Amino acid sequence: MEQLIGTGVALVTPFRADLSVDVPALERVVEHNIQGGVDYLVILGTTAESATLSQAEKQLVVDVVVRTNAGRLPLVLGVGGNNTMAVAHELKTLDLSDFDAILSVSPYYNKPTQEGIYQHFKMLAEASPLPIILYNVPSRTGSNMLPETTLRLAYEFSNIVGIKEACGDMVQIDNIIKNKPEEFMVISGDDATALPTVLAGGAGVISVLGQGLPGLFSDMIRWGLEGQVKEAYAIHHKLSSLMQLIFEEGNPAGIKSIFESLGVSTATVRLPLVEASPSLKEKIGVWLKSLDKAQV
Repeated sequence: MEQLIGTGVALVTPFRADLSVDVPALERVVEHNIQGGVDYLVILGTTAESATLSQAEKQLVVDVVVRTNAGRLPLVLGVGGNNTMAVAHELKTLDLSDFDAILSVSPYYNKPTQEGIYQHFKMLAEASPLPIILYNVPSRTGSNMLPETTLRLAYEFSNIVGIKEACGDMVQIDNIIKNKPEEFMVISGDDATALPTVLAGGAGVISVLGQGLPGLFSDMIRWGLEGQVKEAYAIHHKLSSLMQLIFEEGNPAGIKSIFESLGVSTATVRLPLVEASPSLKEKIGVWLKSLDKAQV
């Protein structure tokens, strides 16, 4: 899966003031990222507010991104949930012809055991016509997929090709990198651990901030993969305060505030999320004004 090494971005779903999907803004977000140099696009992840999109809206988002991308970058589709049989059915029935891989989150709310997490992904691996990237994000799911479970899945299923690891724990991430099959990709799911993960032997990142500043973020990851540590860390340190700012009031409120400042889309989100506060927007705007426009 060499096409998924580097910088992937978890695309937002822009909304109009009436909370409908803003198609022209979504087209601008996609173009912004393609022109900025990211390596692949992730559709309908957490950052897309997929939990509050109807099936018709999800299909609209997919159609718009696929059409705008026009085959230029690899595409990954988020397909996950806490009803294992329903997700497996979805994987068997969806038209996945435009996609390179599936990103599937560890089951949330149910709080399964490690064996339950293993059996969940076993069923999905047996159902999916595409390679699967596991997604571990304990802060959202309520359970941590431990390295033993990740490695068990990696060794037993050839179509489980990687993990988006958002545990925030470099010891856990390093454990997976050290013991994984050679071709299995460890992808950072946290912007703050993106560069450390790459330098430890990871394959890249699926980023939130990267879609706002695709040129700068992609350069950081590219230099990290090439072993240009000093240059990569110079960007990491430049971006570190913004990484904190955009998650200060939750995701995607922060990244949507960046897009508003850049004139790409509004900062509107759907309840139960709320838009970034005026004070946070001001801080993000000040940060962006200090940046050379060529680096966005």
